[in-house]
Amino acid sequence: MMTIKAVLFDLDQTLLDRTTSLKKFLNWQINFYQLVDSDLKNDFIQRFLVLDANGSVWKDRVYAQLIEEFQIMHHSTEILLQSYIQDFNKFCTPFDGVKTTIEALYENGYKLGLISNGKSPFQEHNFYALGLKQYFSSIIVSEAVGLRKPDPRIFHLACEQLKIYPQDAIFVGDNWEADIQGARSSGLQALYFQGGELQHQPQATEKNIINNFSDVLKVIQTLRSQQLESDED
Repeated sequence: MMTIKAVLFDLDQTLLDRTTSLKKFLNWQINFYQLVDSDLKNDFIQRFLVLDANGSVWKDRVYAQLIEEFQIMHHSTEILLQSYIQDFNKFCTPFDGVKTTIEALYENGYKLGLISNGKSPFQEHNFYALGLKQYFSSIIVSEAVGLRKPDPRIFHLACEQLKIYPQDAIFVGDNWEADIQGARSSGLQALYFQGGELQHQPQATEKNIINNFSDVLKVIQTLRSQQLESDED
């Protein structure tokens, strides 16, 4: 009998509201290091977001470009990058409903796991800052294991750590290719979270889409009930 026993999550723009967190961090960093005048602060932040490309560009390149464009002479790329690595986690902010949903899933007996593409231990520290570690039995960051979503091996590794079959797990993420297609091609079910910036416009027939994190438990329970009913027929 196939049923949902475990829920795995992406980190950035799924559990972590990365855009909000990044804006908070940059506001602090600009003030602390006196990077630009106050009238240029918003321009600096918006340009950072563009260069960052939703986290796909590492920050050494981002800062090097910003230093050139804003003619910052008193701080180097290395200093600002080190600040990003050390201080970003202090500003990590979850999406609304994340903590209560994770607690509810845990209390309802679901095993929980994290799979994040990114650098280690940077991503682990960002996750720990959310205060959810005690609920998770598997925490995987791509750099630490040498695998990246959508590679099926990283999904299967998480399932092995949780001691469940892939078909008994559902993955919640915001990236259509890495998270949703990656999970499905690995034998997991998938729930597409669009709480952040829309990266893919699904077809009208696409199911399992949520815009509010608080809907995660409700959708999973509905899917589980449908599976149980189907197995009984």
